[in-house]
Amino acid sequence: MIRRRSTPWIHKWSRPLIAAIAGLGALTTGYLTIQKLTGGSTACVAQAGARGCNDVLSSPWATVLGQPLALFGFLAYASMVILALVPLVLKPGDNNSSKKLENLTWWLLLVGAIAMSVFSGYLMYLLAFQISAICYYCIASALFSLSLLTLTILGRSWEDIGQIFFTAIIVGMVTLIGTLGVYAGVNQSGVTGDSTPGQAQRINFIPKEQPNPAFGWEITTTSGEAEIELARHLSTIDAKEYVAYWCPHCHEQKLLFGQEAYEILKEKEVMIECAADSPQGQPEVCKAANITGFPTWIINGQSYSGVQNLDELAKVSGYTGPRNFKYFR
Repeated sequence: MIRRRSTPWIHKWSRPLIAAIAGLGALTTGYLTIQKLTGGSTACVAQAGARGCNDVLSSPWATVLGQPLALFGFLAYASMVILALVPLVLKPGDNNSSKKLENLTWWLLLVGAIAMSVFSGYLMYLLAFQISAICYYCIASALFSLSLLTLTILGRSWEDIGQIFFTAIIVGMVTLIGTLGVYAGVNQSGVTGDSTPGQAQRINFIPKEQPNPAFGWEITTTSGEAEIELARHLSTIDAKEYVAYWCPHCHEQKLLFGQEAYEILKEKEVMIECAADSPQGQPEVCKAANITGFPTWIINGQSYSGVQNLDELAKVSGYTGPRNFKYFR
């Protein structure tokens, strides 16, 4: 008597598991897409002064072809859900058609999982070495992608293992080259002066001397049209920024605006110095506003702590002018 070989449990449940994980990924990226499009802030715990999820969302890497990167992630995860469930929901009448559908969707799942894993790996590199931020949503998405790849490879009996490696190499190379091409316009270096036209540069201020109580440190960046227009807009809506001359993060905010735009903020009294030993100090005003950390923005009655990328300030303040900001944090 010939015993029928039992099907491994992972082969039975691989498609439902893939659909479930991809569904979680779709929920995560969908949430980030909504926050990006509406200008909201994510529910993300980060240390004061440290870069977090909102810094990632407002960085140049968070936008691809004019759309939120999270939107493309949502579409990718949604596609994986569909590919995983189609053979379970649509069952062709004959075995031949059913097998063809099974094989086709597995290969598409494999290609999708490889591409998503390679792209997520590159984003983790950006997160660690370029943006220098902790984004739990991004880390979760990377883990989802890796889990999808693992389940796709182990979730069925592949006839030709070598073809999997060949597919992985080809898809991985195409994905990496495409990713580098998409992000070619983003300058990844720190900022100490002017930015290259058409490229956003990252601010990375490390104080090397003691600040001057009259003005802090010298502002070494120059403003573009977008920075100046945003500064004017903030002055018209009675926005306030509370700073201290000795605060490095406050100076980072100044560098994001540049010299000309920050002069507007000072002239229109948007910027309020809180240090008592500064000639411009107004500690009583800061105390009345219950300011406990620097910098702190008060915009439309809402408080925003820490350095804010200009794109973020534009969103929360209702600014509708040009957004080709030269610098980001």
